[in-house]
Amino acid sequence: MPLLSERALNRSLLERQLLLDRVAWPVPRVVEHLVAMQGQEPDAPYVGLWTRIAGFTHDALSSQLHERRIVRGAHLRTTQHLALAEDFRWLRPLLQPRMDRAPLMGLRREIEGLDLAELASVGRRLLKGRALTRRELGSALAEHFPDRKANALAVSVHFLVPMVHPPPSGLWGKRGSVPCALAEDWIGQPLQTMPRIQTMITRYLAAFGPADVKDMQAWSGLSGLREVVDELRPRLRVHRDEGGRELFDVPEAQEPGDPDRPAPVRFLPAFDNLLLGHANRSRVIADEYRKLVAPGQARVLPTFLVDGFVSGTWSVKDGRLLLSPFRTLSRTDTATVSEEAWRLAQFVLPDADRRDVRLEPGPERGV
Repeated sequence: MPLLSERALNRSLLERQLLLDRVAWPVPRVVEHLVAMQGQEPDAPYVGLWTRIAGFTHDALSSQLHERRIVRGAHLRTTQHLALAEDFRWLRPLLQPRMDRAPLMGLRREIEGLDLAELASVGRRLLKGRALTRRELGSALAEHFPDRKANALAVSVHFLVPMVHPPPSGLWGKRGSVPCALAEDWIGQPLQTMPRIQTMITRYLAAFGPADVKDMQAWSGLSGLREVVDELRPRLRVHRDEGGRELFDVPEAQEPGDPDRPAPVRFLPAFDNLLLGHANRSRVIADEYRKLVAPGQARVLPTFLVDGFVSGTWSVKDGRLLLSPFRTLSRTDTATVSEEAWRLAQFVLPDADRRDVRLEPGPERGV
């Protein structure tokens, strides 16, 4: 079996992430294919869908959130993601053991000695049949636990109790108080009681493979997946990369792509799972650039791809789209990056009279 090169893995990932050719799929089909989209930054999924779907409009996602077909809530890596309501019903229970540990990691001092099962029960009772903002939930919880900080109580319940954040949370350009509702109330169906972790792994591989066990664990936030993968092994295709790593894939997936296939310039939002879907991210970003994209404080900046690899970051400031390449771009790359940036500017900058794109000079900016 030939070893898979880094570029072959890159092209395979881009194809499965719908970043080689924009698709004409409806929004729910794209979100389902990707399993979930990072929604920690509310506007991010809109840009992530714009860069993948031909003719995407803001309302195409907003309408799905209003109709409850797509929901926003915490599950993968204990962070906010958008997923189909049907997928949330099995994803959240599958990841709940990891969610249960989250308060003990970040809020140990504030909740030490607290009966977390009781806290979850009170939180569920307070939310039953209604939505509360996180502040309102914290204040109500503090009445039951008066010696504790309201915010720590609300955040803990956010992890302990499966909930979603209905609109206006998650809508383009909306900021402010975050409403919280019990997931089963908002979706209108109970969450699954016996979800299959094998489903999660095969869905992941279809969107991110070929990948190894560490990649699956990095994407999901779960550990101990080796045994599950070994059980699935007879039903999986097995590859190796140039470093000898064993990579798994679903048999129905296309073979890893042609490494010489041209890859168009693509703009990605903050926290896009293309950058967070693997433990080994060399297939999409060089190690020397990782700190420029993830500079600390749990941030992952918006980026752009040139020839399939992360080549710079972008931001919006004072009505301008600012591009910061990591290296000096060729004249051809500068032209294609600028052309795609202007398309993005039309999507993210509402004021056409002030709309502008600025490309910073590109001196070598290695770490």
